[in-house]
Amino acid sequence: MTSATAGCGTPRDHYDVVIAGGGPAGCAAALTLSRAGRKVLLADAATGPPKTGEALVPVARLLLRDLQVPDTVLTAGHLPCHGNHSAWGSTTLHTVDFIRDPYGHGWHLDRPLFDRSLRIAAGAAGADVAEHTAVRRPVRDSDGTWRLTLHAAPAGPFAVTCRWIVDATGRRAAIAVPAGARRHIEDRLTSHHLVLGALPEATDSHSLVESTPDGWWYTTLLPSRRRLVAYFTDPDLITPADFRRRLLTTRYVAPIALPHGLGPPGPPRRAPAHSAYLGQVHGDGWIAAGDAALAFDPLSSQGILTALYSGLCAGQAIDAHLRGVPGALDAYSAKIIAARTAYQHAHRTAHAQEARWSDRPFWSRRQGTAAERAVHVSGTVPPP
Repeated sequence: MTSATAGCGTPRDHYDVVIAGGGPAGCAAALTLSRAGRKVLLADAATGPPKTGEALVPVARLLLRDLQVPDTVLTAGHLPCHGNHSAWGSTTLHTVDFIRDPYGHGWHLDRPLFDRSLRIAAGAAGADVAEHTAVRRPVRDSDGTWRLTLHAAPAGPFAVTCRWIVDATGRRAAIAVPAGARRHIEDRLTSHHLVLGALPEATDSHSLVESTPDGWWYTTLLPSRRRLVAYFTDPDLITPADFRRRLLTTRYVAPIALPHGLGPPGPPRRAPAHSAYLGQVHGDGWIAAGDAALAFDPLSSQGILTALYSGLCAGQAIDAHLRGVPGALDAYSAKIIAARTAYQHAHRTAHAQEARWSDRPFWSRRQGTAAERAVHVSGTVPPP
């Protein structure tokens, strides 16, 4: 049971660590712990729609090398990303090229392929990989052991025990929240996106961001030569009929998107894109990584990088803790807090740079005080 394509097979009865979630964070934790000699089960539920149009920044090469992931993970099936165009704060289009980046170019990912390759690498490193398997009803026994029911399709449920659980279940933090951790949601950003038709001759290797009065647009060419077009705004600022109409008013996105057509009929797909974090990222026998611990606005382009980093650090923290290293878990918390602080500063700075529509709700919500932002998220006025 070491192949990510072979399913779970016959699991062991007991593991040192069970990892809930087979995305970049979960795979990074599995790779780190397996190479440290721990018995690991990586359970990938494979629920929800597949993610599309995500990019990996050049510096990710360092993390992948630290994880001892083979270069082949990025050499087939993905498109190189040579930089970013942005019209933000003015109508002028600015370009950041990766030509001078010491780590080379980035990548426009085929995200399902990337995740699957990481799971295969985790299996090759010694982890048991159970695909289409969800962790349900973890119970903490008095001796410090977790009892878990795992639901595998199509085989059905089975039970295992473990010493630690890694919550890599994404924004919902399906393990940490029931264990008592509080999620702090900082905004209500939502992605509305379409994948347009293929244009075989398309060669654009840059992503594009364009701000508008009620949100911002993102577009990129996918490895399939189809084009992703995404609009990021708050749920109360858009109706299903608005998407294509607003797309046609963009200065830069529309001219490169329209040759691909306007996509399938009907409304675009929606997905959460808000910033969020856990008040505590570890507890009694559990630790959170990736979006479960710290979820970023896609504007940062740091989501996958942070998932890999937090997964690696979570794996190191658990291994060190099991070896009796004092303060290992608190050191992990400090790393996540540092990453969150840096992100929040960069997020506020980026939105402050767009001053053309400071009187519009989308921008005023992100340029106001912390109390004003809290009112927007909760919909209630906090007590004085």
